[in-house]
Amino acid sequence: MKTTWAVRIAALAVLALSSAAPAQEYPARTIRVLIGFSPGGGADLVTRTLSPALAESLGQPLVIDNRPGANGMIAAELAAKSPADGYTLLAAPGNYAFAPALQSRLPFNMATAFAAVGQMVDSPLLVVVHPSLPAKNVKDLVAIAKSRPGELSYASGGIGGSAHLATELFRAAAKVDLVHVPYKGTGPALNDLIAGHVPVCFCTLPSTLPHARSGRLRALAVTTSKRSAAAPEIPTVAESGIAGYEMSQWYGVLAPAGTPAAIVNRLNGEIRKAMKQPQVRAQLLAAGADPVESSPRDFAAFFSAEIARWTRVVQTAGIRAE
Repeated sequence: MKTTWAVRIAALAVLALSSAAPAQEYPARTIRVLIGFSPGGGADLVTRTLSPALAESLGQPLVIDNRPGANGMIAAELAAKSPADGYTLLAAPGNYAFAPALQSRLPFNMATAFAAVGQMVDSPLLVVVHPSLPAKNVKDLVAIAKSRPGELSYASGGIGGSAHLATELFRAAAKVDLVHVPYKGTGPALNDLIAGHVPVCFCTLPSTLPHARSGRLRALAVTTSKRSAAAPEIPTVAESGIAGYEMSQWYGVLAPAGTPAAIVNRLNGEIRKAMKQPQVRAQLLAAGADPVESSPRDFAAFFSAEIARWTRVVQTAGIRAE
């Protein structure tokens, strides 16, 4: 009898260990990180800055998979329909909080299709113009736009994205008429901006500041309520004459809904640890991206609040996804 019970206990112990093994072994292979925008944009730069340190701490390579189009919705839909096993992640910019208000026929529910892993950074947008446009500040830009109604165009990384909404809010506040030219990501928009094909952009600061400092573009203002520590010499839009104007862009990480909490918590902890590495933190701050520490619960609550906030803003301002 004692021998039988010993055998049963041993069998149960083996079963318990085998059932716990998958969680303990994560990650056992390459992790794919989907980005809904072209290389060179803010989401791409922030993710690629973080990924080497994250891959080292996780012990597995991270593959960056850019799937631009539909303002990030191609990548978001692919992520939402991926297995909830922690091997497909979505780099999530603030654009995804705008989507429910702007796109009524999304093939999935943005609020419920994902598990929040954590926020990475918060960053202003940078108002930039091509040097051929004789605007030295925001007041000049407004004056030029009013003197040429319907003629001055602005680039964005896509319809319904942060650059689009930021400029539309600016249009309404400054009472100017600008023509929207959407691209499939900030990278292509910046290429045409630098080439002089379009004169204005409210672009992500991490991707745009180097071009402003090189002289290929001229920086006029940042969109946040306070100046950026990465470029304290650049004034805010509000202090440049558009009182009350404020807009920021954040970046986080989402996983398919149903991803086990143990995996979500592991990823969150490794992301926070990676962002504390001096080299990573210095790179992010230099690019104007302020690291943000948040738990999965914090980020879930923040993301939900952002969706509600931008739904109100879009409806009040009458912004449409054209």
